[in-house]
Amino acid sequence: MEVLSVGTDAPVDALAALGHDARLAIFRILVRAGDDGLPVHQIQERLGGMPRSTLAHHLQMLVQAGLVAQTKAGAEVVSRADYGAIRRVIAYLTDECCADAEGCGRGGRVAPRPR
Repeated sequence: MEVLSVGTDAPVDALAALGHDARLAIFRILVRAGDDGLPVHQIQERLGGMPRSTLAHHLQMLVQAGLVAQTKAGAEVVSRADYGAIRRVIAYLTDECCADAEGCGRGGRVAPRPR
């Protein structure tokens, strides 16, 4: 078993944050929302009425993990998925794809998911 080297805290933190079903659901909602993000009350509505304090806790965990950015827009807080951060996590996970496999054919790259 390989031990994670120094410098892997960001992907580990991101994956740990996404390891909770509520945070994963919140993150997926924000990814679907696109670059504009969503105000907290809209996230709450899409989750079926999660208590605001619980939602705030989960959003803070995603912010601390570097997956979500928040900005103040008047009285509202708008949350946005950080697409660069998730791309870095995916790159970390797939960086050595097929490195030890002969004839893998992917050249160290994972094929994009078909749409």
